[in-house]
Amino acid sequence: MKAVVITTPGGPEVLQLQEVEDPELKDNEVLIKVEATSLNRADILQRKGMYPPPPGSSPYLGLECSGTIEAVGKQVSRWQVGDKVCALLSGGGYAEKVAVPAGQVLLAPPGVSLQDAASFPEVSCTVWSTVFMMSRLSAGETFLVHGGSSGIGTFAIQIAKYWGAKVYVTAGSKEKLAFCKNLGADVCINYKTEDFVERVKEETGGKGVDVILDIIGAEYFRRNLDSLSFDGRLFVIGTMGGAVTEIDLRVVLSKRLTIQAAGLRYRSPENKAAIVREVENNVWPAIVAGKVKPVVYKYFPLSKAAEAHRLMESSKHIGKILLHP
Repeated sequence: MKAVVITTPGGPEVLQLQEVEDPELKDNEVLIKVEATSLNRADILQRKGMYPPPPGSSPYLGLECSGTIEAVGKQVSRWQVGDKVCALLSGGGYAEKVAVPAGQVLLAPPGVSLQDAASFPEVSCTVWSTVFMMSRLSAGETFLVHGGSSGIGTFAIQIAKYWGAKVYVTAGSKEKLAFCKNLGADVCINYKTEDFVERVKEETGGKGVDVILDIIGAEYFRRNLDSLSFDGRLFVIGTMGGAVTEIDLRVVLSKRLTIQAAGLRYRSPENKAAIVREVENNVWPAIVAGKVKPVVYKYFPLSKAAEAHRLMESSKHIGKILLHP
């Protein structure tokens, strides 16, 4: 098969489409003929040599995919050859085929094209596990997501609105803020021209928001704490603005704040499977009902993976960037 190979750690130019060995199928896995895969920020870190795949995982990029099942392992009972699916991966999506534990597979949602279905597994599992399972966002609460026009952000806006939250977003341009507004965001803040802490306090009467999902990290850490209400919950899933910061525990203690951080990639297959089933039960109905829709900015062939990475690093896109064989 063909796959995008990192020839050496570095810039986008190190990505090359090469002929490689087909994946070996384990008894608890299914083999998917890839229809599409989606870019994630983690792919850029891995390309630079800063985010290695878990032991035993595919060495190739790609944390989610959609496609058709070509083969099933001996222990797999739910899935059959020919099923149209999408899946959460530990790696391997930038290829013509990928093997994945059966528990990390989802039926492609009806009403969504098989290509577009590749935009859902990583964002839905990330947002559902962090914002809802761990931070317990509920109807009537307020929710701030940084990077509202990103793949994570555009999904988070839609699913939070579906579950009855009031949604605040930050983004860096009028175009991106307008897009977030059209998706359902209630309060849109331009982080380049406004202080999001002041705007959040203004909009909430000084109270602050209940839950924040943050991809920035150190640069926003103290400001996020200032933006939270009593019993507020901060969940950090990225460090685009740095990884090291100081914390004033008096702020945390006085406001009874909860601070959490986690990623999906290094979780056990069993834990990932549990999250996938939660997503199937709680997110997929919203997608099937048309309340949560894919937001895809552009498609690239696998041979243009370097160009796709340059676009992602420019941050000029809205939503997801997809690759297809």
